[in-house]
Amino acid sequence: MRGVISDKLTGLMEQANIAAQEFKKSGVELTPSLVRENLDRLSVFIGEGPELAFVQETAFVTSTHIIPARVYSPDPEKALPVVLHYHGGGHMCGSIELYDTISRKIAEAGNCIVIAVEYRLAPEYPYPAGVEDSQYALANYQDVLSDVNFNQQLIILGDSAGGAICTTLASNNIGNSAVKIDKQILIYPSVDYTMSCDSVEENGTGFLLEKEKMIWYFNNYLQEKELSKQASPLFMPMSVTMPETLIFTAGCDPLRDESVVYGEALVQTGVNVEQHSLDGMIHAYMLLDSIVKSECDETYRLIGEFIQS
Repeated sequence: MRGVISDKLTGLMEQANIAAQEFKKSGVELTPSLVRENLDRLSVFIGEGPELAFVQETAFVTSTHIIPARVYSPDPEKALPVVLHYHGGGHMCGSIELYDTISRKIAEAGNCIVIAVEYRLAPEYPYPAGVEDSQYALANYQDVLSDVNFNQQLIILGDSAGGAICTTLASNNIGNSAVKIDKQILIYPSVDYTMSCDSVEENGTGFLLEKEKMIWYFNNYLQEKELSKQASPLFMPMSVTMPETLIFTAGCDPLRDESVVYGEALVQTGVNVEQHSLDGMIHAYMLLDSIVKSECDETYRLIGEFIQS
């Protein structure tokens, strides 16, 4: 069933759809730089994040390259849970700078440390480069926490492509005694690159994220078509040992159904799952805080409760 958009978003959607039609008529081709610029423009809607006692630029140093990161803590002297934050953006866009407000609000809501990870992006670095960076951060997260106190609770969190990264890490680390993920938090996660769920068609036009754009993202990210199912967390191994999971879905999101199916599959495997649906919201609503503030506030509240539970 096609989603019914919130009245709060109708004006924005009308403007976005007009702009999208004009762009298609212009004949200009999509490029990574153009799409990155367009996503960064949403920063005007995110607003300012809270002031925190500790914010530090840092990096993970691998044998071949550096992975920039940013550490946030509301109380650096107190031993707090650690959240690894993987931003969204179709595996091609987004940054820790764009998501700075969100990282700050997560740290405040969950009274936790947040490590925002600047994993490599496609098409310059296609799959699995971003996953490899994210795994490195997961395995070595304590390397960047020398200036803050922390406890052993480890949580991974991501929206959209960041959710895809989280779910991939959760599956890839089944049986890995060196990595223990206690919880994962998924905000409208992308878990099915085959786009096999009904909501891709039902919500695939008119709601900001469109099916045509998803195909373009995935082609740039995977680059080899046969990887679409192999790389999809929905079809990866699952185990009862996977982390307790919190999932948020948006009613007008093309990814809505795959998020639900993923959660149901975890439940059938024996994993504890908490799901919340924001029926009038679109994909990427967390980047639109000034327009849908009450929905974003509720999302942060539930995230905070889940981290502290």
